[in-house]
Amino acid sequence: MIKTVNAGEEERRAFIEELKLRVGRTDPEIEQKVAEIVENVRTGGDETVKSYSKKFDGWTPDVLEMSREEMEKLSGQCSKEFLDSLRRAANNIYDFHSRQKQQSRIDPQPNGIIMGQRVRGLHRAGVYVPGGTAGYPSSVLMNVIPAKVAGVKEIVMATPPGRAGHPDPNIIAAALVAGVDRVFLMGGAQAVAALAYGTESIPKVDKIVGPGNIFVATAKKQLYGVVDIDMIAGPSEILIIADSSADPEYLAADLMSQAEHDPMASAILITDDKVLAENTVAALYRQLETLSRRDIIEKSLDGYGAVIVCGNMDEAVEFANELAPEHLEVCCNNPFEYLGKLDNAGSVFLGNYSPEPLGDYFAGANHVLPTGGTARFFSPLSVDDFIKKSSFIYYPREELLKAADDIILLAETEELTAHANSIKVRLKD
Repeated sequence: MIKTVNAGEEERRAFIEELKLRVGRTDPEIEQKVAEIVENVRTGGDETVKSYSKKFDGWTPDVLEMSREEMEKLSGQCSKEFLDSLRRAANNIYDFHSRQKQQSRIDPQPNGIIMGQRVRGLHRAGVYVPGGTAGYPSSVLMNVIPAKVAGVKEIVMATPPGRAGHPDPNIIAAALVAGVDRVFLMGGAQAVAALAYGTESIPKVDKIVGPGNIFVATAKKQLYGVVDIDMIAGPSEILIIADSSADPEYLAADLMSQAEHDPMASAILITDDKVLAENTVAALYRQLETLSRRDIIEKSLDGYGAVIVCGNMDEAVEFANELAPEHLEVCCNNPFEYLGKLDNAGSVFLGNYSPEPLGDYFAGANHVLPTGGTARFFSPLSVDDFIKKSSFIYYPREELLKAADDIILLAETEELTAHANSIKVRLKD
């Protein structure tokens, strides 16, 4: 049964601390197993990846890389309606992320000094895509399209082969729509290690993005520094702020849209209207009867769900900023009134007709979002995650001479005499 709380500040803080306990834990046994897999792949290459695929996925291909012909044949199994929807979603995602693109710049000054910044895409990015029951073609679009917009030269996707000997056709169709360059049939920690180090047939990438199970997440964490990663994702979460104008049927449906992801997912409603809270709880249990993932939803709501009645909407905003949720819905009479006050959230959904699944699939904003309160300092996946920047500096001799005394003083204050000498030798010219 979902908890209903008449919460003051102390109770709200206690609930937030309780939620935090479900993330950030490490399992020493999993850490050790992943470390062994990573090291074995680093030294063993393709054959080690294949042996782990056989062990964990039940099947491994003779050749790890799919051909373009195989991809097109597999995606041909998808319905025209699905492909059309996929393309429309991809267009929206591309349009949104195109507005994030940064430009290189050059800043010449009248005295001859030239400063600037060069922006370019990474050389190669790796995208991990789970298979089986966790196969989400929408995540392919969300991870690949920002990389394409950023100008990444090559995008390599890894996805498990599956026991039937081929990956999910929907995932392969999404890869073709999004513009993936190469696809390798491999999953788990072994796939992350292969992308990070490279093997005989698998190219080494500069960054690895994409969701996965605890083994995938642990491998990404261990390999951070060998490659860049997107983030360490935790269980999904939604917080809804609602006033008396909200529809309890909508609220219940939206809470369960996240609860169905995982028994550890968090779904919370906070409102200043006690009647709305009671009606939402009733709607939850009516709708739950019709849903296919009922068992998962019940466990999620029982463990990490709550309906909180607060004193006023200012308290609701304060709670949202402290929780820093992945998804934040504002189901209020004037949702834009609150937008400027909500500082900590992965993505904000405004009004009664902007439910969270709109962002998951179609609107265009990225659905790869910070979880576990990390929205206090992390941002959604974006074009910025796939670029690198270099600054450049040009000084004519006369301008360096003007700055020489300052540079020498600063360097010698830090007892870095070789730095100072680099300037002094040029004063002799």
